[in-house]
Amino acid sequence: MEHVEYVYTSGMSESDVEARLRAGEHGVLALASDGDAYATPLSYHYDGDRLLLRVSDHDGDGEKGRFLAATDTATFVCYAASTDESWSVHVRGPVSRSERRVDEATLNEWFQPFRLFDEAVEDVAFTLYELEMETVIGRATVDG
Repeated sequence: MEHVEYVYTSGMSESDVEARLRAGEHGVLALASDGDAYATPLSYHYDGDRLLLRVSDHDGDGEKGRFLAATDTATFVCYAASTDESWSVHVRGPVSRSERRVDEATLNEWFQPFRLFDEAVEDVAFTLYELEMETVIGRATVDG
């Protein structure tokens, strides 16, 4: 691969991973069931101990729920990339409904505004899920 451009990456320190998770707002949750994959962008909240995911419950939207129920180990990825710099954090573990109940003011504090896609506001509800952080790995571009 003599003519392919590349950059070097390295593992991030625990404090850098922590900082990226605290500063971030969204990422992609990857789920799987019986050999089929499903990935969805989600907003998240990280408080230093827990990674909470805000999952919308749409009328008739059963696919996301089916994959959440069937997945033993989920992967959540938050990242940023440009030609010169990049970083990513992968969090892996079981995902389940959070027992924590929060009011709308807390949801607004913890999460960025929800993006509606041709839904009526009154047809959308939210459920908090917690991704148990069994494995957390971060990588970032290093100066070559």
